Amino acid sequence: MPIATIDPTDGRVLKTFEPLSEARIEAALIRATDGFAALRAASFEQRATWLRAAADILDAERDEIARTMTVEMGKTLVAAKAEVAKCAVACRYYAKNAAAFLADEPTDPAAVKARQAFVRYQPLGPVLAVMPWNFPLWQAMRFAAPALMAGNAGLLKHASNVPQTALFMEQLFRRAGFPEGSFQTLLIGSGQVEAVLSDSRVVAATLTGSEGAGRSIAAIAGRELKKTVLELGGSDPFVVLPSADIARAAAVAVTARCQNNGQSCIAAKRFIVHTDVYEAFATAFVERMAALTVGDPMDEKTDVGPLATEQGRADVVELVQDAVERGATVLCGGTVPDQPGWWYPPTVVADLTPEMRMYREEVFGPVAGLYRVDSYEEAIEVANGTDFGLGSNVWTTDPAEQERAIGDLEAGAVFVNGMVTSYPELPFGGIKTSGYGRELSAQGIREFCNVKTVWVGSEPSAAASAPHTE
Repeated sequence: MPIATIDPTDGRVLKTFEPLSEARIEAALIRATDGFAALRAASFEQRATWLRAAADILDAERDEIARTMTVEMGKTLVAAKAEVAKCAVACRYYAKNAAAFLADEPTDPAAVKARQAFVRYQPLGPVLAVMPWNFPLWQAMRFAAPALMAGNAGLLKHASNVPQTALFMEQLFRRAGFPEGSFQTLLIGSGQVEAVLSDSRVVAATLTGSEGAGRSIAAIAGRELKKTVLELGGSDPFVVLPSADIARAAAVAVTARCQNNGQSCIAAKRFIVHTDVYEAFATAFVERMAALTVGDPMDEKTDVGPLATEQGRADVVELVQDAVERGATVLCGGTVPDQPGWWYPPTVVADLTPEMRMYREEVFGPVAGLYRVDSYEEAIEVANGTDFGLGSNVWTTDPAEQERAIGDLEAGAVFVNGMVTSYPELPFGGIKTSGYGRELSAQGIREFCNVKTVWVGSEPSAAASAPHTE
């Protein structure tokens, strides 16, 4: 895939970039090493000052940054502005809390026969971040803010269709005052990643992306014995039980499925509804999905813009066609519009069976799968009947049922009576083929730290140190 800005509304190539040469990659690695040394020597207070400055830039230039994202990958301008604002919040969150998250943690010295004993968190070094296009600023920031506050340098290999957003990330931290080399964007193709990750100066990697990309990064890092954090795909269940507020659940379901034009790992994708409320939910859900406005993502009245890539739209079309050919029912949408660009309408597909690819595969677009179940037990079985385990939603007003579902759903997150989202205050990540490790919160900042045990023995007494004369 070329490194280029391609307008997804009509497929026009707006700007292209040449991949970095080996010489320029080498220069970047040298700068990263120097940047890490300078950043590690800086105090938490100084790092926080720089990160707050980055947040101020994001706030001041929100509209311009948002337009760049919308042009590059098609998210609505409204959503892009919200993404920029969320990044500023994350910067201020880590500026405020990093020192406490990474403070020394003492233990009882008597228990370990020491005068003093504690855990100290120290940065590891330059970390490679391989990031996707769907939330091009936020997903890179989820790594960058905690990494920089911990004292690690960042090397960003962003998706090839968001190069201008990627370059902005480097400029942002430079303008905020971080030492040269603290955070750099590497405009490289996927074939150049292995050489960078294998370099001894790169100590770890984090990736948000597909299962295939995750396996590749994990294999390289495993061979080199380097730490990794992987946030991969998801096919989140949205379980609706009889006691749920059906009107509210249906309204939230539309946002949970179609936010970011349906291109989100934590979007609800499988809507699993108890038969007692199935008809009511399906009617309300389909009506709301069909009423969404598809159009120019720069227009504030638009709900759903184009998909980000031509291949992404083709993948969605293929999955829906496979389901229809095998007996599924399309309740709304499902037809590709006859116009330039990579558009696909909000779609609801019912009567799914295990023979259909949609039943087990992630659909990365505004397509919802609707499942009817006869019991709580069947709902959980369907919800867990996937290789993914990123997020999950359950709708019920029964406290006992809520507690039961929290324990039964196999996922990195369970949201009760609400849609899955990410907050700086909460850890984020998955299980099974949705990856491992965590981003955000205290858990996220500690992922790329050396958790160092420190044990200080008692001072020898004068009697114990006197020479033996007998």
